[in-house]
Amino acid sequence: MRSLRVLTLILLIIAVLDRAPRPRRHAGEDALAGDWTGTLEIPGQPLPLGISLDGDSGSLTVPVQSLFEHPLAEVVVSPEKVAFTIPGLPGAPTFAGRYDPSDAVITGTFTQAGHELPLTLRRGTVPVPPRPQEPAEPRPYRSEEVTYPSGDITIAGTLTLPPAPGTYPAVVLLNGSGKNDRNEEVFGHKPFLLLADTLTRTGYAVLRTDKRGVGGTGGVLADADYDDLAGDVVAGLEFLRSRPDIDAQRVGLFGHSEGGYLGPLVASRPENRIAFVIMMAGPAASGRAVLLAQNRAIMAVREASGDEIATQLGFVEKLTTLLLDGDPERARQFVLEHNAALPPEQRQPESTMDRIVNTNFAAFVGYDPAAALRALRIPVLAFFGSKDLQVPLEQNAPLARTLLAENPDADVHVFDGLNHLMQPATTGSPTEYGQIQVTVAPEVLEYVVDWLTRRVPPAE
Repeated sequence: MRSLRVLTLILLIIAVLDRAPRPRRHAGEDALAGDWTGTLEIPGQPLPLGISLDGDSGSLTVPVQSLFEHPLAEVVVSPEKVAFTIPGLPGAPTFAGRYDPSDAVITGTFTQAGHELPLTLRRGTVPVPPRPQEPAEPRPYRSEEVTYPSGDITIAGTLTLPPAPGTYPAVVLLNGSGKNDRNEEVFGHKPFLLLADTLTRTGYAVLRTDKRGVGGTGGVLADADYDDLAGDVVAGLEFLRSRPDIDAQRVGLFGHSEGGYLGPLVASRPENRIAFVIMMAGPAASGRAVLLAQNRAIMAVREASGDEIATQLGFVEKLTTLLLDGDPERARQFVLEHNAALPPEQRQPESTMDRIVNTNFAAFVGYDPAAALRALRIPVLAFFGSKDLQVPLEQNAPLARTLLAENPDADVHVFDGLNHLMQPATTGSPTEYGQIQVTVAPEVLEYVVDWLTRRVPPAE
């Protein structure tokens, strides 16, 4: 067995993009609240990290391992004792220490899988790799915080519009899987903020929203199936078409990853009157098939052995079979038993199991986009990265071409060397995402703008 890498980024099978940003902590009455930073002195691999504390909650950031604002648990904060656990990481990592007011430092011991390392935390934030594409204020367009109903919940988001009064075509951005906010913030990047900025500067109105249970949006994502999520998209369409500054006949959908499932699903229903669909790394295969291919590709890049890959794929096949059979209780028990059989350093907290066995994940596993893609007779752009390991190119691009073959205005495009986020990549592994400075490769932004302006010209 390979030696444990301290604070290895865990790749849960549900989705690497499940990274809801946590609220920034601010110092208040608690003298220890706020941001702290230190370095784990691992031989040959010093590991800078940041801890944010606020009473009985907090978060962990480890930029070099693409871990950002990961929630802490069992947080104890007092001058006599500072302690927390880090759920969701292998080896059950913990910290225990105390605050020294004379030096204004927290000193203690970081423990993971039986290994102990001293850790000293000082006031400050851990350096994060630069994100040069992130749009800076002031921005040359209008921006509104908006809310609207979707069934019995409220959706919250941001609508950006060109600066001059007018009636504009609109783009609705559809998040990938997991608890994503309106910027689809992940690993320190904000791809939806960049996409909205690019398209709004071009002359389009752009709506981007928090997913269920994230930010200002109500509901519980784990309890939502694809009818619920498609309903949220339709609610956004109704909201836009109710406004005099939106051209109701020229509203389209731009979906990333799982959003590439929802875009065609909504657009395939004629009553929704969608003008175009753009799929950025949107799967063309079923959720179960994508999950298996994703696990195989990621483990191969991580140089797992053939036996390790076979074991993992066997686990995914059994789990997804139980979910497809509509037996969530057996699926949950199977996951718990599988977890208990792992070496202690690889086990996950039981709370993690709820992220695997739920209605939302079952909906993903059981969805096949073939019928929706075949039904589309509107302009469609589906693009992929050649180094995407989450929606592998070899599985999805050829199938997309086949399913869209009867559409006279469908473009399936491949960007060489780009990963699932459309960043220039070395291996395509999700562990690289946070280290790459580029948020979305410029050639992708240029291609999307050119394709869209030729089919749905912005208002003059």
